[in-house]
Amino acid sequence: MAYHWPWISGAASLALAVGLGVLIALRPAPDAFDAAWMKDIVEHRLPFLDTAAYVFNYLGGGWVAVFLIPIGGALLLWWLRGRWTAIYFFAASALSGLIVQILKNAFGRARPDDFLLLIGSPSFPSGHSANAAMLAVVLGLIIGRWWVWTIGALYAVLMAFSRTYLGVHWATDTMGGILIGAGVAFILWAPVAGRIKQEWIAKHPVEAKEQTLKHDAKVGETTPPEEALTTK
Repeated sequence: MAYHWPWISGAASLALAVGLGVLIALRPAPDAFDAAWMKDIVEHRLPFLDTAAYVFNYLGGGWVAVFLIPIGGALLLWWLRGRWTAIYFFAASALSGLIVQILKNAFGRARPDDFLLLIGSPSFPSGHSANAAMLAVVLGLIIGRWWVWTIGALYAVLMAFSRTYLGVHWATDTMGGILIGAGVAFILWAPVAGRIKQEWIAKHPVEAKEQTLKHDAKVGETTPPEEALTTK
């Protein structure tokens, strides 16, 4: 089966992220949207939101994001799903982080002044937001359940909000990060989707057959016996 839509979606996301970076670089100062958003954030900071934002900062960066999530997640997925699933997860984590660092150095955007954390690296794009979006899309594609997509989207949005709340990123930095994380996850899904699907079927043949029967009942068709272990 040809998986064309992930290539198209992923390439479009990465192109939008780069385009956003170019537009930002051409402006000597933050645009009205970024400035207004940051002003509202600073005016509405509260102690309990400070704590929540610091928690998200810890979850989305440092050794957790660089080592624990990519390596630990890959090992867990290898055990639960198979080799190609683990490779996909680790590759998406690594490539997303690499692209973020390349674009940070390429655009060199200054961070906001009203910050709660002091960070020395350039602002665009947000690595925390990219990592959150990558996780949301990767796990959504692997598991394929609506609740995974919902939780993942909520996590990515909250992570993006926390970065602006802490004053370490402009709102458009987080948009660029989300585009990069999602784009990488979609592009890398294309060449491995079939292998990941077959790995899951091999490890869970009974559940795969049950899903096929549920799909048949829903759409009113009968899957041929030789295709009975194909997820729908």
